[in-house]
Amino acid sequence: MSVLKNIRKEIFLAAYGGGAGHLASAFSSAEIIYTLYLENIMKYNASEPDRTGRDYFILSKGHGSLALYTVLCEAGFFPRSELRKFCRPGGILGGEPHIFDAPGIEASTGSLGHGLSIGVGMALALKSDNMPNHVYVLVGDGECQEGSIWEAVMSAAAFGLDNLTMIIDCNHIQKMDFIEKIMSPDNLAEKLSVFGWQIKHACGHDTGELKSAFTGGWDTGRPRCVIAETIKGKGLSLMENNPAWHWRMPNKKELKTFMSELNITQEELDECKGHI
Repeated sequence: MSVLKNIRKEIFLAAYGGGAGHLASAFSSAEIIYTLYLENIMKYNASEPDRTGRDYFILSKGHGSLALYTVLCEAGFFPRSELRKFCRPGGILGGEPHIFDAPGIEASTGSLGHGLSIGVGMALALKSDNMPNHVYVLVGDGECQEGSIWEAVMSAAAFGLDNLTMIIDCNHIQKMDFIEKIMSPDNLAEKLSVFGWQIKHACGHDTGELKSAFTGGWDTGRPRCVIAETIKGKGLSLMENNPAWHWRMPNKKELKTFMSELNITQEELDECKGHI
């Protein structure tokens, strides 16, 4: 089984045990977060998560938390047993990230539009202190309807925050429907360029493309944005590009498809149930 398929399996098992989860949002961003942590993009020390000199990651689309938790587990921030306690009493992993609950969480998020502003503040403080650390913020394309996103965009450009990279998970779906049917922030690259940002495009499910986008050819003096084209629910046929899966778990019939496509055994499901 590929590493990313196994990550999606772990995302689902955590949600299954906890009884809920934003599966499709986590599946769309899995490769993005994986590349940052496990393809030598970010500097960090999992055994000393607060160590000075680390890079920072903020999941502004906090409802996709299961992707972050699973990658942090894979990177060694906490044991796999904590994934099995997702959204349960005594566990450290809630439905959305909370800075004081689990190692590796740099900001409490979930109220959309706030994460980029936090990242701007971090990047500005680091630059003011002449620190080399970099700040990465993952936002959703539907989230770009929030006015606070554009206030942060203006601020980052005004302060020349070239130590800040925003990644936009462009899966083209928000909570209720396709974003083009609600309030699509069309021409994101053009808009951000006008605001003073530099832009790169990548397939959000190709770790090689993502790595190249993160590492090469950026100018100094301007904030960076990687626009990652993704499929919401990527990796599970029932969920892919289907707005109905923003927040739900499979019924008994659908569960068979999840088990087949993610190589989940009945024993693994029973083990998760045993924690409920």
